[in-house]
Amino acid sequence: MNNNQYLIPANTKKGSLIFGIFKPADLTIFLIGIGITLLILVIMSATNTMNNVLSILAILPGLIAVLLIFPFPNYHNIRTALGELIAFYTNRQKYVWRGWCSKYEFKDK
Repeated sequence: MNNNQYLIPANTKKGSLIFGIFKPADLTIFLIGIGITLLILVIMSATNTMNNVLSILAILPGLIAVLLIFPFPNYHNIRTALGELIAFYTNRQKYVWRGWCSKYEFKDK
C-alpha cells in the first residue's frame, strides 16, 4: 500500500529566505543602513570632524537598520511586527481575538 502522505518540516519557509534569515527587503534595508553609516564615518574621519554627538548620529542609520531586521517572536522581525501594528490601528475593521492569528478579518453579514 503506497500512501503518498508527506510530513512538512516546521522550518520549510526558512529555506526560501536569503541565508535562512533575510527576506530581500530586509537584506536591502540592512545593507543600505550599514552602507550609509560607513560612508558617513569615512567622510567624518577624512575631514577630522569626529566628536561624540556627530559619531552617535553617524552610527544611527546602521543601528536603526539592525533594529528593524532583529528577530521578534511570532513575527519574522520588528519591521513585520510594526507593519502589522500599523495595519491594526489604521484599518477600520472589527477584530475578534482568536489566539495568535495575526491576519483575521471579521466580516459582518
